[in-house]
Amino acid sequence: MPVPRINMRKIKDVLRLKLDAKLSHQQIAAALGISKGVVTKYVGLAAAAGLDWSVVQDADEAALERRLLVAPERPRDHVQPDYGRLHQELRRKGMTLMLLWEEYRADHADAHTYAYSQFCENYRRFARQLKRSMRQVHRAGEKLFIDYAGPTIGLSDGSRAHIFVAALGASSYTYACATPRETMADWIESTARALNFFGGVPQLIVPDNPKAMIADANRYEPRSNDTVLDFARHYGTSILPARPRHPQDKAKAESAVQIVERWIMARLRHQQFASVHEVNAAMAPLLARLNDKPFQKLPGSRASAFAELDAPALLPLPLQRYEMAHFKTVRVHIDYHVEVERHRYSVPHALVGQVLEARITAAVVEILHRGQRVASHARNPRQGGFTTFAAHMPAAHRAHMEWTPQRLIHWGQSIGPATAEAVTRLMAENKHPEHGYRACLGLLSLAKRYGKPRLESACTLALQLGACRYRHVRDILANHRDQGKPAAAGDWVSPDHAHVRGPDYYQ
Repeated sequence: MPVPRINMRKIKDVLRLKLDAKLSHQQIAAALGISKGVVTKYVGLAAAAGLDWSVVQDADEAALERRLLVAPERPRDHVQPDYGRLHQELRRKGMTLMLLWEEYRADHADAHTYAYSQFCENYRRFARQLKRSMRQVHRAGEKLFIDYAGPTIGLSDGSRAHIFVAALGASSYTYACATPRETMADWIESTARALNFFGGVPQLIVPDNPKAMIADANRYEPRSNDTVLDFARHYGTSILPARPRHPQDKAKAESAVQIVERWIMARLRHQQFASVHEVNAAMAPLLARLNDKPFQKLPGSRASAFAELDAPALLPLPLQRYEMAHFKTVRVHIDYHVEVERHRYSVPHALVGQVLEARITAAVVEILHRGQRVASHARNPRQGGFTTFAAHMPAAHRAHMEWTPQRLIHWGQSIGPATAEAVTRLMAENKHPEHGYRACLGLLSLAKRYGKPRLESACTLALQLGACRYRHVRDILANHRDQGKPAAAGDWVSPDHAHVRGPDYYQ
């Protein structure tokens, strides 16, 4: 194990005892508890540097160390890189220090430039001077950090306005708005506003672990709730919550919240607001001023860094803004309907008995089977009602539903006027038209077995007899009575019979 070097204070004592007190090496070593070799070394370095006690006495420890221990470098006229620009360039995707060094060498080919190792060392020394949050490397368009500020703004009705804050990782471009509460709807709506403000979508959205959004705040496999996942699918992004109790995972959000509290909320502390909308109206100019404020140690501002870094790398917004939705697990009843908020909506009849998922928005109810939409209905608030699509019904049910009195009469007219009249009478004999549907269908189906001409003749005979029910027409066709000669027209006279008593019997 190497012996640690003695500190500069003891070296200065060595030089004081030698140059000022004029003690021997042996006396100095005994007084300070070091070897004579060490005394000889530093006395020799002082003599080589041309130092006397007056110079040593007035020099601080850093200056004395440079004179004694640091070898003088040959003066070289190196071109200094713009380390602030390099720090911002490293936030771009695929950017490395090697590439930046090559560009630096190419831009100053005719001048003295640093070697790669010294270039990297100088940049890291510069980066260590920045704030801790600024030293994190965030790729352009990669992450959006979101959070709510701890302080709130009071309203005249006694309620409080909660301040939502979002900041992009690479540029620190910040968005803030006020919401009435911190529910899931407030989180989702505020994030959608932020995406519209930025004009694009990042690859990841990093929230804390609020119960309103995260169903399971697991350290290794966090799980967002169904509405949050649906929001992420709509915008083509992902939700990656920070680890529980690890604020460094969202340091950008923590910093942005602090800046919003100091530069926006603090300036509004003396104003009175009647609603959340008034708070947002007052915040808008202060937010623009915050984003245009120049950085302290880096070139440009949040707005200029956003235009250069994040804006070109963001994904495009979808055509429609996200509409708040919630999900419910439903089972398909035997009548191929599912129940949502006590109203029943149809699904394809083949899914009877299956467990499906209903996606419910303010205007639409969508039914999903294994992630695929199988039905979509306009939302109906009427409890106990039914919303049914004919395409979801079995063929037999659909055919039954399609029968109407007009359609049956029209079918009868295609066979003949007598058939149409028979159908009309069957309908009229029942209190409700549907009561006669099966009888009419049975009557019309006789055309398939006996042909349309014979059915028309049978219906003509049945109308003459005043018996036009299905079984009457069927018997006429089965007995071939429709093929006999029609009876002559005239008054009917009863024939004489022996068993007829006559009118005289009743006198």
